Amino acid sequence: MLVLRLHCTDRPGIVAAVSACLSDARCNIEESAQFNDHLSGLFFMRVLFSPVVEGAEKDFAQAFTEVAGTFGMVWALQTVEQPVRTLLMVSKEGHCLNDILYRWSVKHFPVEITAVVSNHEILQKRVEDFGLRFVHLPVSPETKDAQEEKLEALIQETQSELVVLARYMQVLSGAFCAKYRGRVINIHHSFLPGFKGAKPYHQAYARGVKLIGATAHFATEDLDEGPIIEQETVRITHSDTPEKLRIIGQDSESRVLARAISLYAERRIFLHGKRTVIL
Repeated sequence: MLVLRLHCTDRPGIVAAVSACLSDARCNIEESAQFNDHLSGLFFMRVLFSPVVEGAEKDFAQAFTEVAGTFGMVWALQTVEQPVRTLLMVSKEGHCLNDILYRWSVKHFPVEITAVVSNHEILQKRVEDFGLRFVHLPVSPETKDAQEEKLEALIQETQSELVVLARYMQVLSGAFCAKYRGRVINIHHSFLPGFKGAKPYHQAYARGVKLIGATAHFATEDLDEGPIIEQETVRITHSDTPEKLRIIGQDSESRVLARAISLYAERRIFLHGKRTVIL
């Protein structure tokens, strides 16, 4: 099966034109979703389809080029079966990594893990137990630029499309985030930046918060302020200790990050300025 993703200025006839082109090329629509943003005047669409006869996808791609030109579409056609080559980055905490490795091992989402990068060696054995490549890239203020150059070289070497910051506790440069815009997913506590610094769960406990959770977003030069992909909140009470809040929070982070990876791998995310459209 294939996924067609497109966006363009909204006008009548877009859905009809896409559907007709697929039908004429002898392709069958399996799933379709669209969104019309009235504020910006942009139309977004994602179509999952399968060729009915051999070679139908090539006929469609050729015919759709003309349709896309008529409507001024920005579009992409991708194969669902092709897993997204994904580079993971971690520091010392392993809860998000553990969750991703398990889901990957049982094929819960269509990704191919190309390597796991860390500025520490504490999680090396865990990674290698899964038969994956572990790359230690230590970093300090003096070596940050050089480390990032090695990271970029590794992304190119492994042909990684997606970079997942699975609790990687270093700030990537603005230049790096700009170069890989829309390709780097980060996870953080949903109450950041409300509770900055060390021990955020202890700070939350001290303030008596009633909701905690997590946010997955694309990394940008603005720390923890990139376009949001997925969020979750969990209700808590005054009786929950800081340690229990930490456990609840880590579970939430793992779930939210996994959902964000799935959304990306299924080609459901559209970048729309500082927002995302999820179809």
